[in-house]
Amino acid sequence: MDITKPDKVLFPDDGITKADVAEYYAGVADRMLPFLKDRPINMQRFPDGIGSFSFYEKKVPAHFPDWVRTVEVQTADGAQRQVVVDDRRSLVYLAQQACITPHTWLSRAADLDRPDELVLDLDPSDDDLAKVRRATRLAGDALEDLGLTTYLKTTGSRGYHVVVPLRPEAGFDEVRAFARAVAERLVEREPDLLTLEARKAGRGDRVLVDIMRNGYGQTAVPPYAVRARPGAPVSAPLAWDELSRVAPGDVTIANLARRLAKDDPWAGMRRHASGLGRARRRL
Repeated sequence: MDITKPDKVLFPDDGITKADVAEYYAGVADRMLPFLKDRPINMQRFPDGIGSFSFYEKKVPAHFPDWVRTVEVQTADGAQRQVVVDDRRSLVYLAQQACITPHTWLSRAADLDRPDELVLDLDPSDDDLAKVRRATRLAGDALEDLGLTTYLKTTGSRGYHVVVPLRPEAGFDEVRAFARAVAERLVEREPDLLTLEARKAGRGDRVLVDIMRNGYGQTAVPPYAVRARPGAPVSAPLAWDELSRVAPGDVTIANLARRLAKDDPWAGMRRHASGLGRARRRL
């Protein structure tokens, strides 16, 4: 695919261009597409780079070509069509549109009302890395103790995501209620470390256990997505034993290739999808 203005610098501190971002997504597509396929996308676009104006775009623009798949979703403003990325060409086309970060729904086109993932987002309030690592470990252990299989990834920003693959059986309200119950139990155990307070003014120096991504139409950064931060960090799947070694922003488009040469820590993830019935009873 031809990239217009390929030399446009999108990451000014690093000299990373639109062509570089497009090349990155083309190269990582085989590993990334399973986490994008069939999911509506919210596009985070930076027409003049990460230091300038940016916007989120949910509704598919009129100028997008017909070969980019779309799906109709229901919103508070009525039905609209959103982009779905099912192939390498579509992923690279988003880079052509200066979409640095695609954000995905937690449900798929076949059943948008029932998520097939649960996400706990561990969001620090300060720069204490040891604290967010401890919070992330506690969240993972709590879910594992309930009989769920958990997966870990960096956000490419300041925290980590703990992800549970689900069978798409329960609705978003039910899944979020379960996530809230888990988070409340965690906060009860570690009130000086963890909080459910979304307002930064009310958090102090505690780590937020953010459950709000588990809602209809809400999104999360998928594995291998580039973040609009200096250094072009990416959201990277980790093995749990890497939590103590890999910081949330350590993996970038410049060094990801070394990880791709190793075993995929999220390989076979969907085979471990489960329902929430037994976990809810244990909780």
